[in-house]
Amino acid sequence: MGSSEEISKEPRIPDEAKRILKSLAAEWSDIADAEALQVIPLKGAMTNEVYQIKWLTKSNRDDSLPRSRKVLVRIYGAGVEIFFDRENEIRTFEFMSKQGQGPRLLGRFSNGRVEEFIRARTLTAADLRDPEISALIATKMREFHKLDMPGPKTVVLWSRLRNWLNEAKRLSSVEEAAEFRLNVLEDEISSLEKNLSTVHQLMGFCHNDLQYGNIMMDEETRSITIIDYEYASYNNVAFDIANHFCEMAADYHTETPHVLDYSKYPALEERQRFIRIYLSGSGEHPNDLEVEQLLQVVEKYTLGSHLFWALWGIISEHVNKIDFDYIEYARQRFQQYWAKKSEVLEFSNSAKP
Repeated sequence: MGSSEEISKEPRIPDEAKRILKSLAAEWSDIADAEALQVIPLKGAMTNEVYQIKWLTKSNRDDSLPRSRKVLVRIYGAGVEIFFDRENEIRTFEFMSKQGQGPRLLGRFSNGRVEEFIRARTLTAADLRDPEISALIATKMREFHKLDMPGPKTVVLWSRLRNWLNEAKRLSSVEEAAEFRLNVLEDEISSLEKNLSTVHQLMGFCHNDLQYGNIMMDEETRSITIIDYEYASYNNVAFDIANHFCEMAADYHTETPHVLDYSKYPALEERQRFIRIYLSGSGEHPNDLEVEQLLQVVEKYTLGSHLFWALWGIISEHVNKIDFDYIEYARQRFQQYWAKKSEVLEFSNSAKP
């Protein structure tokens, strides 16, 4: 999800989706011409193609009425079945919709769906550093984690990492496998899993991809909506928080969207503030020790986040046609993993009370 580009002269909307759109338009009596739909590509998506669909409404004298009707069309990226189960993602989407947590599902077609267009703005990279907005995200994240999602409440992070590693090995050239040290990653995953199994685990239903493009805010009500649940699963909540912190190094709306700047990783005080607000989200009053303990676990889980998205980058390079330098992105995530591994694990172990 991201900002709009110029109106596409050659919309890539499948006929099946167009039939759904025309059917929806026919239900709205204020649309001037159901056939006259505008297709606006939205930038920032790295797994799917996302389009805003807009119809002009009939002219009226009441300026309070909307000048246009909008929906969202999401066309699934080719080859991404390796990353997640699409039917699970649809079930999550429908559950979230019923809970009033996200957009409504308006229609499905063979390789995508039509969603309600949320009248809120997608956050920017800079928004994540705004103390007020960051506090709203922390509170919303806690609410999200406490959702009682139907289905098995088992952590899939480690099995997912191993599956992705096997797929990365299968797809990679000999040179890529050597550069990214894929032959040692099975041991790295097992070592990290073992290290993290000794810490106190706060579990919940996690989004697992809380970058700014998946967070929307209504400017009037200041309410936060979390969207796009492809990677959502039951997990240690520390992974979700760690992943969110890591995403502060990214800006997907530059000329080089794959380039990460880890000098933007939040400083200790900023991380402490976020975690304190997060833990206060249920009306509790966390003490300094509780904040510090979660902070330590979060720092360890940044390593899991780096492995997760590094492997995602390698696989995406081979299966996804979206214009994004996936392999360079993977390279940076691996570099950060190896650079921070000893520091993070040693600090966390020495800091234990």
